[in-house]
Amino acid sequence: MIKRKFSLALHWQILIMLALGGFFGYFFPHLTRYTNWMGDIFLRGLNMVIVPLIFCSVATGVANVGTAENLGRLGLKTMGYYALSTLLAIITGFFFVQLFKPGVGADLGLQVPVEEISAGRDSFGQTLINIVPVNIIKSMAEGHMLSIIFFAILLGFFITRVGEKSRVVLVDVLNAILDVIMKITLFIIRFTPLGVFSIIAKVISQQINNGNNVSEILSSMGIYVITVLLGLLVQGFVTLPLLVKFIGKANPLKHLKNMSTVILTAFSTSSSNATLPLTMETVETKSGVSNKIASFTLPLGATINMNGTALYECVAVMFIAQAYGIDLTLGQQLVVVFTALLAAIGSAGIPMAGLVMMAVVLNAVGLPLEGIGLILAVDRILDMFRTVINVYGDTCGAVIIAKSEGEETLV
Repeated sequence: MIKRKFSLALHWQILIMLALGGFFGYFFPHLTRYTNWMGDIFLRGLNMVIVPLIFCSVATGVANVGTAENLGRLGLKTMGYYALSTLLAIITGFFFVQLFKPGVGADLGLQVPVEEISAGRDSFGQTLINIVPVNIIKSMAEGHMLSIIFFAILLGFFITRVGEKSRVVLVDVLNAILDVIMKITLFIIRFTPLGVFSIIAKVISQQINNGNNVSEILSSMGIYVITVLLGLLVQGFVTLPLLVKFIGKANPLKHLKNMSTVILTAFSTSSSNATLPLTMETVETKSGVSNKIASFTLPLGATINMNGTALYECVAVMFIAQAYGIDLTLGQQLVVVFTALLAAIGSAGIPMAGLVMMAVVLNAVGLPLEGIGLILAVDRILDMFRTVINVYGDTCGAVIIAKSEGEETLV
């Protein structure tokens, strides 16, 4: 008699541990200090492979693209998609915040002291200048993703400009390193359920230990939370699928199903970068996007394509203005839309980076920086939802661009 080995799909393992982690964190918050190490090690493992993964994948992706004409075409398509999807996200958020006006009558007594937000005061121009690294090794050590991507694009492009012998050797070396990094990544991904359990338990327990009564917060900030979530739902289940369907000529439902593990991991980690190794592997194996497209679009998307963050920043800034009773002129509202688009590009793919970048938008329209304190109580939870849209938007972009390049994908 043949014994069948029981196997549960990874996304079901993650979903079960997600629920168990929430239960454990809510009912046993004092015990989470004994499980935090699992989440810490899991995130450290993912962060360990991010820099070599991004560097090698972007460099090989650009080298495989070949000519400057091909690279320019692919770059224009990628940036065009990022700009379009992010702008649509901002417009969606703007529509809902004007419809529900969640800030009118908001309780200013819920305001939390704001600290360490000054990092968001860098201008957009300075952000662009900082893309060019002074020391690439230092940029790698400090995890400056835009600088790493910029150098990797340069390296990949000029690999195609050297002699055939040198080009083959360099591409083979980078591909070999990338293969090893992907093997390490797949090993780390096996522990995702345990990492998710620990991270969720820690987040829930922190809310409870900080004295945040969930029902009280929701009663005071409920309309704001609903406004953000409605905007994110429309972006994730209407706008992005329509782009995949009509621009990418692909099956959006099948692609969404394929990305279930990626979505659950993004929700749990609240980090586009931490999810990136799994995102790349899943987009290639399940949705059938070539490594050439995935290795170029996804690392870039994890750094600058922030649909969820842009929508959230627009809603949050308008909420703060409404809460303080400040009527923004049409010109100021357009500034909010435009600045949210630029600030989303400057947001690093790390937890709560959007909160830091919001200072840029607030400064642009003269709103008090202290207004950020109004939304801190619910920001960590909303961060999980907007990261899902950030990551899912990247995967949709990879499929759309692959289809536009004539690739036969699996969706």
